[in-house]
Amino acid sequence: MKRLSRFGRRCTLLAIAMVSLAAALASPDASHAQTNWPQRPIRFVMTAPPGSSIDVLGRTVADKLKDRLGQPIVVENLPAAGGTAGTAAVAKAAPDGYTMALAFNGPLAFAPYLYDRLPYDPQRDLAPVILASSQPNVLAVSADFPARNVAEFIEVVRRSPGKYNYASVGNGSSSHLAMELLKSMGGLYIVHVPFNGAPPAAASVAAGDTQMLFAVPTAINPHIRSGKVRALAVTSATRFALAPELPTLAESGLAGFEASAWNGIVVPVGTPREIVERLNREVNEILRDPEVKARLNAAGLEPAGGTPEDFGRLVRLEGQRWAPVIGRTGAKID
Repeated sequence: MKRLSRFGRRCTLLAIAMVSLAAALASPDASHAQTNWPQRPIRFVMTAPPGSSIDVLGRTVADKLKDRLGQPIVVENLPAAGGTAGTAAVAKAAPDGYTMALAFNGPLAFAPYLYDRLPYDPQRDLAPVILASSQPNVLAVSADFPARNVAEFIEVVRRSPGKYNYASVGNGSSSHLAMELLKSMGGLYIVHVPFNGAPPAAASVAAGDTQMLFAVPTAINPHIRSGKVRALAVTSATRFALAPELPTLAESGLAGFEASAWNGIVVPVGTPREIVERLNREVNEILRDPEVKARLNAAGLEPAGGTPEDFGRLVRLEGQRWAPVIGRTGAKID
């Protein structure tokens, strides 16, 4: 009996040790120690072209993030198909923490309602990390367009249906849908000319090839300063702190008009939670950096931040809010 008792005690101690080891391996600290992330360069996909607001923001974050993580952040621009190409590439990547994207409301919230076939599901295939920035679009017109305010803009366009063209930064972007909403609310007919990103879209209005667009301040401010483009209003619910002189569309006669442009970082679903939390923590710190904030504000961008859950909630709510608008305007992309 003594020998059996001693054997039983040994088995009990062994079982306790095994349970303790399993618990330690399952803990966040041990998991982080196991992954030892990152050990190699991280691919950071920009869903917009070089020189766009997303590119400016992404490269600013990447420059700071490489020092905080101790690994290169390799920026890659994949702007095709309104940002859905780059978003799809990340959705299909290995969930190992070495691929992430800076995407925007187009491919994350609008695309499921605009495309009949989308190569990814934003809710199923992507994990939110952080909201990076949020700002209004600016309604801007070419310098020779005969309107100085929103009321005059609507009157001019109504008098000549189909005469004017509007540029957008891409199919399915907030730039595109904001103008479709304006057309719907104002009873306007304007021809859509989509571009692959904000820089060429804004340049087309500055050159007079198209007459108007919605774009974030980063894209349009250089042309406003040059006198080739004139800003009329912003799409936010209240005036934008970085351009307080511009009225909102809502206060200009289009009650309830609101269409912000936002973007944030996503990773493939299944990326370890501790990696998502580490990225969230580091980028939050970067966005709070006074130097970064000053640089982004100078470009017309307002840093955001928050938790992964905050960003995920925004993506869901924006999809729900814009789905009926997209249905009502009839906006679809083949």
